[in-house]
Amino acid sequence: MALDGIFLRHIKHEIEKEILGARIHQIYQPNRDELVLVLRGYSGSKKLLLSARANSPRVNFTEHAPENPTQPPMFCMLLRKRLGCGKLVGVRQLECDRVLFLDFTCTNELGDTVPLTIVSEIMGMYSNIILLNRETNVMIDALKRVDLTVSSKRMILPNLTYELPEAQNKYNLLTSSPDEIAAHIRSLSAEMPLSKAVLTSVQGVSPIIGREMEHRVCEGATNRLDDSLYDKLTEELLQLQLLVKTCAGTPCTVYREDGKPMDIAFLPVTQYGSFARTEHAESFNRAIDSFYDERDRQDRMRVKTHNLNKLLQNLRDRTARKLQKQRTELSRCANREQLRICGDLLQANLYRIERGATFADVENFYDENGETLRIKLNPAISPAANAQKYYKDYQKAKNAETFLTEQLQKGKAELQYLDSVLYEVSRAETARELTQIREELIGQGYLRAPKGKQPKQAALPPLQFTSSDGFTIYVGRNNRQNDLLTLKTAAKTDVWLHTKDIHGSHVIIAAKGREVSETAITEAARLAAFHSKARSSSNVPVDYTLVKYVSKPAGAKPGMVIYVNNHTVYVDPAENTES
Repeated sequence: MALDGIFLRHIKHEIEKEILGARIHQIYQPNRDELVLVLRGYSGSKKLLLSARANSPRVNFTEHAPENPTQPPMFCMLLRKRLGCGKLVGVRQLECDRVLFLDFTCTNELGDTVPLTIVSEIMGMYSNIILLNRETNVMIDALKRVDLTVSSKRMILPNLTYELPEAQNKYNLLTSSPDEIAAHIRSLSAEMPLSKAVLTSVQGVSPIIGREMEHRVCEGATNRLDDSLYDKLTEELLQLQLLVKTCAGTPCTVYREDGKPMDIAFLPVTQYGSFARTEHAESFNRAIDSFYDERDRQDRMRVKTHNLNKLLQNLRDRTARKLQKQRTELSRCANREQLRICGDLLQANLYRIERGATFADVENFYDENGETLRIKLNPAISPAANAQKYYKDYQKAKNAETFLTEQLQKGKAELQYLDSVLYEVSRAETARELTQIREELIGQGYLRAPKGKQPKQAALPPLQFTSSDGFTIYVGRNNRQNDLLTLKTAAKTDVWLHTKDIHGSHVIIAAKGREVSETAITEAARLAAFHSKARSSSNVPVDYTLVKYVSKPAGAKPGMVIYVNNHTVYVDPAENTES
C-alpha cells in the first residue's frame, strides 16, 4: 500500500478545515522517524503525526500517538526551540504530489516574527521531514540528513537552499484536461496494462487506483482502448478530476477475508468483488490512522524488543544446553551401586588377587545365584588400591548425583523463568512495560544496571476488567507485577487464577466480602487463558483457588508460586469479559 498524492490532498483539506490558525502546544519525537505536533485551537487539541518511516510515511491526525522516550532527540529539541507556540498559517501541497508544506509564524528569542515551514516529503525509503526558513528557503535542519556520501544530486543539510524533489513528469489533474491525459494513456496501452499506464501518466495515484480505473473501464477483459472504451476512460478521468478539485472523495479501507486491512483508497473499491470487504471511514485522517496503527505498533515494538529478545534467547539456549549436559552426566551416575559392589568384592578377595593382574574373577555374593563376576583392574596399582579406587569412584558418583539433581532443579526453574520473561516481552505493548521487564532482569542479575542516574518512571498498574455481575478482575502484566498482585495486593479471600502448566499472567478476582460467582470465575479464567501462551488455543485448563492457598517458595524466581486446594475449569480465551 502507498499513500498517494490525491489521498494526501484530502488529508490536507481536513487539516486546513480543523486546525488552521491553531498554535503548537507540544512537540514530541517518539522515535527516529516520527514527529508528533500537538496543536491547540478554538475547537480543541489535535495530534498531528508526521512519519518518515520507509514502510508507512504519512501526515495525519492521530489518536494512537506512539509512546514518547524519556529523553527527547536533538531534532525534537531544535523544533521545540524554533517552533514553540508557533501558529499554523498555511498548508500547501506540491500539485498532487506527496510533498506537504506546513507554514508557521513563530517568534524568536528577540521577539521578532520568523516564518518557518515544516516540509514533509512522503517518498518511501527517501521520506524526510525538513525545517526551513520560508523567507530565505534555507534549511535549518532535517530529520534525516543527506550528504554527498548518500546522494550527490540533492543534499539535505543545514544552511543549504532547499530544492524540491525531482519532478516525475506526470499529468496533473488540477491543470491538465481529461482528453489530454486519456490520449497519452491510449498511446501507452499497447505497451503495458491499462493500470500501469494510468499509474505512469497521472500524478498522485497509487497502484490500487490504477487497477480500479482498469476494472471500471475494461472490467479486466482487454487493454485495447477502442472508441467506446476510450470514451469510458475519458469519462472516468473527468470524474476523477472533479473529485480531486472538490476534495469530494470517500475514504475506504479494504480488508482481506481474514479481517486484516489490505489497502486504503480515496474512492470506493470494486475490483476485488466478494474476495475482499470495503469499509468507509468517517474521515481520511481516521482511515489512514487506523490502517497503520496496529502494524506500526508491532514494528516499533519489534525494534525495541530485538536486543532483549536476542539476549533472553541466548540465555535460554545456554541454559537448555547446560541442562542437557547435566542430564547426560546424571545418567552416568545410575550404575554407581555397581562400583560399590566391585569394591566390596575386591576387598573380600584381596588374598586371592595377584599384583599386576588386569582383571579378577570373583564370586558375587550379592547375586542370588552366586554367579562369578569379572572385575577390571589397574595392573599398575595394588589390589587394595584398586578396591579403594572403586569406593572413591562410587562416592564421587553419589556426590555428583546429589549435586546434579539439585542443579537440574535450579536449571529447570531458570528455564521456566526465562520462558516466562520471553513471553512477557512478546506481549509488551509499551516502552514502559519493557522498562519494567529490564528492571526485573537487572534485579535477577541477567542485565547490568545502566550507568548514571536514570529517570524514574511510574510503574504501570495491572490490567483491570469488570465481570458481567460486577466483580473487579485484575491481570498482571509481568512477573514482578504478578508477585505484587498475588502476594501483596490481593486479600486472602480473593480468588487467584492461572493457566495450568502454561506460562501466563496471575489473575485476581476481588471478592470484597462477597462470594465470588461462577460467572466471574469463568470470565476471569477466559482472561487468564488469553493472557497466556495458550492465547491461540481452545479449551484451555485454568486452575483457581483462594489467594490464601497460594505461596512463594524461598528463593523462587519472580512470578513463580505454588498453590493447593485448587479446582480446574476449561475455557476458550477471551480478550475481555464480554461473551
